[in-house]
Amino acid sequence: MRLVIQRVNSAEVSVSDKTVGKIGKGLFVLIGIKKGDSQKDADILADKLVKLRVMADSSSKMNLSVKDANAQILSVSQFTLYANTKDGNRPSFIEAEEPEKAKELYEYFVSKLKNSGLVIETGEFGEYMKINCELDGPVTVILES
Repeated sequence: MRLVIQRVNSAEVSVSDKTVGKIGKGLFVLIGIKKGDSQKDADILADKLVKLRVMADSSSKMNLSVKDANAQILSVSQFTLYANTKDGNRPSFIEAEEPEKAKELYEYFVSKLKNSGLVIETGEFGEYMKINCELDGPVTVILES
């Protein structure tokens, strides 16, 4: 499981010109699920994400978690995080989990985030999405299980 986390001032995701998820200050998180990932991977990364100290404190130092900062999370699934580009010019996605299994694990991951008490917004799994983000910093962190 791979997370690409970006600290944002705001982020919004839309499907067919309809907003499906929107946050203010917080974390925009792209989630890739590979074959063999499990609920244990989701548990570990959800816990790590909620506790990750990348939010700025009053001195502009990265000392606060998203929870400490009373911030929000926008979570979007993205199978292309497991693109393999070693051979040729066209990415292969054979490492990415099958859609049905990936959706189940993605929804489990989101439910773990929601159990933290934070405001959690999402995109729509498997849909073509347009995403607008105002990055803050920029701060980008990659977590893997």
